[in-house]
Amino acid sequence: MQKLMLSLVVLLALTAASGCNNAKSPDSVANDVAAAQAKRASEVADAKQDAAKDANKAEAKVDDKTNDLSNANAKGAYDVAMAQADGDHKVALQKCDAFSGDSQKACKDQADAKYDLAKANAKAMLAAQKP
Repeated sequence: MQKLMLSLVVLLALTAASGCNNAKSPDSVANDVAAAQAKRASEVADAKQDAAKDANKAEAKVDDKTNDLSNANAKGAYDVAMAQADGDHKVALQKCDAFSGDSQKACKDQADAKYDLAKANAKAMLAAQKP
């Protein structure tokens, strides 16, 4: 009984081993290769398209952040220029108190004119710096 069982196992093993490695026909191989190549081309094209989308999204985010930074810098420069103009205007008005009458009025008018010019320059600078 053991000999029969051993012979049967060997026969099954030989049959299984010889059946697994059968060569396919050249037409079948060519079709399989062509299908694999087409699938590869499709997957590569999809991957390139996805990568381009991701790159475009990232670039848009960078552009937005760059604009935000530029706007913040421009606003900061404007705020500094306006603080300087306000301070200069207040100092000039205090100096005008040393005068009286028409001299004082002329001094204040001149201080106001310089202040208006400084404000206009600050606004122009802000507009020029914003993207």
